[in-house]
Amino acid sequence: MTTVSNLYFIFVPAAYLIGAIPAGVIAARIFAGVDPREGGSRNIGATNVGRTAGKTAGIVTLIADVLKGAAPVYVLRHFLHDPLLLSVVGVSAFLGHIFSVFLGFKGGKGVATALGVFLVVSPLAALGSLVVFIAALLIKRYVSVGSILGAALFPVFLLFIPGGVVYVPLGIVIAVIIIIKHTDNIKRLAAGTENKFR
Repeated sequence: MTTVSNLYFIFVPAAYLIGAIPAGVIAARIFAGVDPREGGSRNIGATNVGRTAGKTAGIVTLIADVLKGAAPVYVLRHFLHDPLLLSVVGVSAFLGHIFSVFLGFKGGKGVATALGVFLVVSPLAALGSLVVFIAALLIKRYVSVGSILGAALFPVFLLFIPGGVVYVPLGIVIAVIIIIKHTDNIKRLAAGTENKFR
């Protein structure tokens, strides 16, 4: 019989390694023969990959990064529906993207990977964050503003969804890290030099 400790031992490192796969770097090289870390914002996320390697590469990166967060948590739920373990595994995948062992413990900002985690643990709260992201993007034209607001409001949405309260700590941890990772974007927003989404 599989114990909880065994599941921790299996899923936490596996989730980190899955999250660490540099999908943006791989997609950019396949579709355009470029390294997104050498152009634009030098980020490996979908926005910069789309900017440096083209729309198709950006879309592929977005889908892959979301799946990196969703897959480990989704598979784990078939073995055990334990909110704490699901949260730890979700954070592991998220941190894998940000601190990828394959990129010298550097990576992206984790927004798409966090969305993947959110979609599994609470689809309704994730939908709320996604709506906020899209609305902010359409109104302000800044991906960073949408990302920050969407992440920050996820734990708030959880409070109003049955069973969502247990995932509030997960939402807060991820939201805080995402905001910290956007420090440079916040500075550029304040200075009026942040790139708008086109």
